[in-house]
Amino acid sequence: MHEIIEFLGVSKRYGQVSVLEHLELGISRGRVTALIGESGSGKSTLLQMINGLLAPDDGRVEVFGRPVPAGRSSAFRRRIGYAVQGTGLFPHMRIDGNIGLLGKLAGWAAAKLADRIDELMSLMGLDPQLRNRYPHQLSGGQQQRVGICRAMLLHPEILLLDEPFSGVDLLMRDEIHERFSALMRAEPATVVLVTHDIREAMRLAQDLVVLDGGCVLQAGSVHDIVDRPANAAVARLFERLNEA
Repeated sequence: MHEIIEFLGVSKRYGQVSVLEHLELGISRGRVTALIGESGSGKSTLLQMINGLLAPDDGRVEVFGRPVPAGRSSAFRRRIGYAVQGTGLFPHMRIDGNIGLLGKLAGWAAAKLADRIDELMSLMGLDPQLRNRYPHQLSGGQQQRVGICRAMLLHPEILLLDEPFSGVDLLMRDEIHERFSALMRAEPATVVLVTHDIREAMRLAQDLVVLDGGCVLQAGSVHDIVDRPANAAVARLFERLNEA
């Protein structure tokens, strides 16, 4: 299966603390891959290396078959959507402004941008009347959906999600999961999802990467890993995450 993202001998350190150690990992094109592990296992660091927010100290990260470009490459970044925990919405901008920001920066015509905003809001189950509201006037679940809409605006080939559904109650999270799955059916992308919720990973992802101490303990399909943990450490991690 073709790998759209590759980590080749990647290490990352913060002072004396090693976050990743000689990590080797490939992420397949067109699939949803969940990165799971306890806090400090390197999940978010991996995610930020994919779009060049962080650079490895050793090794290299390749995306779209090439090393991640150094510096701010707008052409590269436009191919990758990014949604984070807490949505990261701009509080002073209305909802349509938040969703359409990247399109405006890319020089899209007003009509094209408005149509795209409408399309994404419909796919994520957001009432069109919310367009003119500010983030604080929306519920937490609605804000999370707006964050997904913004990340998907430019039809990205890769979508990076860093705990995007945390902080939402379980009932609302189920609804957002359903909307997100429908969005992926309508507009397929390679998705890398950071989560500590094993149930969320099993619901949304086809592949899992189990991380601990900056190392990959096991990688493969969801069902293979759940049914056949590679070792006792993976089995214990599943138990702890299920209890969380």
